[in-house]
Amino acid sequence: MAMRAAASACKIGGRQRNPSLSSVPLSLQQLKLHQIQPQRFISAPPINQPGFKSSVRAISGAAADPLTPKKENDREQTPQNWKIKMLYDGDCPLCMREVDMLRERNKRYGTIKFIDISSDDYSPEENQGLDYKTVMGNIHAVLSDGTVVTDVEAFRKLYEQVGLGWVYAITKYEPIATIAGAVYGVWAKYRLQITGRPPLEEVLELRKKNKNKETLRKDLEYLDLIEDMTQN
Repeated sequence: MAMRAAASACKIGGRQRNPSLSSVPLSLQQLKLHQIQPQRFISAPPINQPGFKSSVRAISGAAADPLTPKKENDREQTPQNWKIKMLYDGDCPLCMREVDMLRERNKRYGTIKFIDISSDDYSPEENQGLDYKTVMGNIHAVLSDGTVVTDVEAFRKLYEQVGLGWVYAITKYEPIATIAGAVYGVWAKYRLQITGRPPLEEVLELRKKNKNKETLRKDLEYLDLIEDMTQN
């Protein structure tokens, strides 16, 4: 009897209704599947088209080779209104650490003019007559008025020009001045040995030979030029 009652309850208008659809809204029940249109999608171009491959190569090339900023010119500009010239040994590795630090600070102040005495272009005449051998013995600096300062005083003047005067300020007073001078004297005396370089006499001899070779090379170039001119 229970089965018959359930079957009778499922009949509406002489037709049997699916019990599983009794809880579905009527509007959805009346929706016909054939009225649902399939969505249209824009098809991607086939990968075998030449234009598509060119676009891929262009995009991948741009990603693999991004634009990089141009490297700035690192050459040091000689300050026009320098207050002091630092005569330094460019072949001394420990000396160059301090020179590089001062040069970096000088980018802001522009008060120090750096002169490399190891350069073949070094001219004593332009630096108060200070020759290579003299300047190799200890640190020298030349003020804008032509005054030559040496040793700890030279460092103190240089540091003052780049806002670091406090570092050597205490060396103005005794007994620190004497102690600092003695310590620097030892360093200056054994600087070449400490940095693994030959004695000063050998350095001077090697520099002399190199200058002679350079002079001979220039003379030969001059003679070749004269010969070419006479032949033409």
